[in-house]
Amino acid sequence: MFITHDFGVVAEIADSVVVMEKGHIVEQGSATQILNSPGHPYTRRLIAAVPRLTDKDRFPLEAASEASILKVEGLVKTYRSGSALLGTRRIVPAVNEVSFDLAPGRTLGVVGESGSGKSSLGRLLIKLLDGDGGRILFDGSDIAKLSEAEFRPLRPKIQMIFQDPFASLNPRSTIGQVLTVGPIAHGMPHAQAREAARTLLSHVGLDPGAFGRYPHEFSGGQRQRIGIARALMFKPKLLIADEAVSALDVSIQAQILKLLDQIQRETGVSMIFITHDLRVASQICDEIAVMHRGQIVERGPPSQIFLNPKSAYTRELVAAIPGERPGSPPQLAAANP
Repeated sequence: MFITHDFGVVAEIADSVVVMEKGHIVEQGSATQILNSPGHPYTRRLIAAVPRLTDKDRFPLEAASEASILKVEGLVKTYRSGSALLGTRRIVPAVNEVSFDLAPGRTLGVVGESGSGKSSLGRLLIKLLDGDGGRILFDGSDIAKLSEAEFRPLRPKIQMIFQDPFASLNPRSTIGQVLTVGPIAHGMPHAQAREAARTLLSHVGLDPGAFGRYPHEFSGGQRQRIGIARALMFKPKLLIADEAVSALDVSIQAQILKLLDQIQRETGVSMIFITHDLRVASQICDEIAVMHRGQIVERGPPSQIFLNPKSAYTRELVAAIPGERPGSPPQLAAANP
């Protein structure tokens, strides 16, 4: 028995499928029947929400502004553990001479398997980790060398959306407090912060009553919307989304991806989108950087990465996408909700 929300995995391994909604089995049958001829409206909605690999570039890269909101040069981070004296010294180059740039209003996807260094890269960019070398030019200033005190005034301009929104929300604070405590600490008047929080809650699809409720009262998708609203409270220039939809089921995942796309188009915010799911990356990213053992082994628009990958590692990643292969018939029905 294999329990999953990923229909791509179902297409790869399942002989028969049981679909559950709100504690009830709403449909069951062979994998071929469920995936290609779903009968129940809920099953059709789930399959319609599955992210599919697309090779269509969102925008031509040459249309981007030459000015970069973020420019990374030779960034290095090495983890060290154990004792050299006892012979247990271990050195792991998590980020190894990584360089790239990001134009305003664009999204760079950072993809790779677990341990490739992509999450470490995200934490370096927001200075949750200190690097061992290289430069991070944000809006023209090298933030890599700044102390925490020096970086603090810039922190509101670079915000992160975390993978686990519940772990990043204080369970003892109301959502209103979660959203307003940071801006108030940075000098925003209380009344203005509360008004902005209520406006953003509405913008991300939550009702005004969410302001006075606690994190445990919300679903995973709703908590991720709260995490997005919290990041937007500062009107950042750069969002770093670290596996922001990987823990969500496909229908909620599709909603969050649509919301992020809408926010970017409305605000012009730039985004680093970190994910292990190439199907998701193809939906939202203008350009994709493939990381392997701490290095970027390939970078380009989705059409190049998915249809004409240059690196052997990229070819392996694309070949491993569950349930779908570029250039071959889809294994999942394009069901209408």
